[in-house]
Amino acid sequence: MTKELRTCKKGHTYYKSSDCPTCPTCNKKNGPTSGFLSKLSAPARNALIHVEVTTLEELSRYIEKEILKLHGIGPASLPIFKQALAEKGLSFRK
Repeated sequence: MTKELRTCKKGHTYYKSSDCPTCPTCNKKNGPTSGFLSKLSAPARNALIHVEVTTLEELSRYIEKEILKLHGIGPASLPIFKQALAEKGLSFRK
């Protein structure tokens, strides 16, 4: 795939090879500064937000395999999820 030079509404320039319109610079600046979402990479965080998972309670309604199927979430995110869930006395659905 060829990377295309793009410019976001705020004037940041970046290269993207996918159809994703998200500007990496804006995404980094707009990310959360606390909570479990702040510990995730931008792609993983965006994947959860896309399916409207913004709390640990919402995350606990899923099984691990469902979360891993989301584009942007890989196995490296699982330990972060599990630790955050355990700290709240929660876990993935069985």
